[in-house]
Amino acid sequence: MSAASNHFFHLATPGIRKLQPYLPGKPVAELEREYGISGAVKLASNENPFGPSPLALAAARQVLEDLGRYPEGSGWLLTGRLARLHGLERDWVTLGNGSNDVLDIIARVFLTPAHEAVFSQHAFAVYPIAVQAAGARACVAPAHDGSHGPAYGHDLDAMYKLVGPDTRLVFIANPNNPTGTWLESDALEAFISSLPAHVMVVVDEAYFEYVDKPGYPDTSTWLQRFPNLIVTRTFSKAYGLAALRIGYALSHPDVADLLNRVRQPFNVNAVAQAAALAALDDSQHLQDCVERNHAGMQQLTAGFRKLGLPYIESAGNFVALQTGRGAERYEALLQRGVIVRPVANYGLPDHLRVTVGRADENARLLAALQQVLA
Repeated sequence: MSAASNHFFHLATPGIRKLQPYLPGKPVAELEREYGISGAVKLASNENPFGPSPLALAAARQVLEDLGRYPEGSGWLLTGRLARLHGLERDWVTLGNGSNDVLDIIARVFLTPAHEAVFSQHAFAVYPIAVQAAGARACVAPAHDGSHGPAYGHDLDAMYKLVGPDTRLVFIANPNNPTGTWLESDALEAFISSLPAHVMVVVDEAYFEYVDKPGYPDTSTWLQRFPNLIVTRTFSKAYGLAALRIGYALSHPDVADLLNRVRQPFNVNAVAQAAALAALDDSQHLQDCVERNHAGMQQLTAGFRKLGLPYIESAGNFVALQTGRGAERYEALLQRGVIVRPVANYGLPDHLRVTVGRADENARLLAALQQVLA
């Protein structure tokens, strides 16, 4: 519906009027219905193709017997377990309906129309959405061009130049989605140390469990030294619980107190809480998923090189592939039953983002790409 035909448009806040909603990846069922095909594969939404731990599935099924009851509102067991996992106390934890929920809460707590938030070009699409919904101004730093840092990656010097007296938030995805680029410990720590006290810095570590790059930091261990640091994590990726929507933030208790004031009652359902607790008990499943992701990444990148297609080196469970004419290539892959993610909305119109799938799914994509390029 256009603004002109929406009778209530003028009643909305200015930030909402200008907002373009987040567009999720196309579902398999929608593609098969639209194109009249079957057996499609989805490599579009950075999901774990190997699914959740059997322990998590069993825990979820057990909770289904009691769906008539509200979930435990404070998430007492899960917040306690997460606190122990990170060597913190329970009052450092804020639960979210996915880490997207936590990012939105952070924006609502710290941003007003008088304030600014800084993030990088090609950064996760939820940052500008959350900032604009709060009515605040987005200050977008150009990404590295490859001359003095990894191409498409966060340029911390450029981001720092945008920090001013009205800045309240800086968002940093490490690794970043959709580029897969990452920041090493020394550079990120120096950047956070240099920020003024009135600026909160959010390090989004949604893909933390997948990373095996030298120098990559666990910023949750920095929270005692940086009270203006907020670290976000999720169970949607490596833990395979995307459908249950559960994530969390770690921050100084004074910050967490503010976030928890805004957090909606019962924002994390009982099934998600039980599954997340059980998933934390199955370290072997997590390790297996990570190892299989690394093998799948090697399978894909070797295939891309063979096809002569450039890609951005990634530390996550996805890779941004330069195909040229991204929208056209995306449509051609859809016709062959393969769903990937166009990323023109991230300023990358010549790229497609491909999630690492199972070996057979990766092979299906590579075969489809070969046909499309021919």
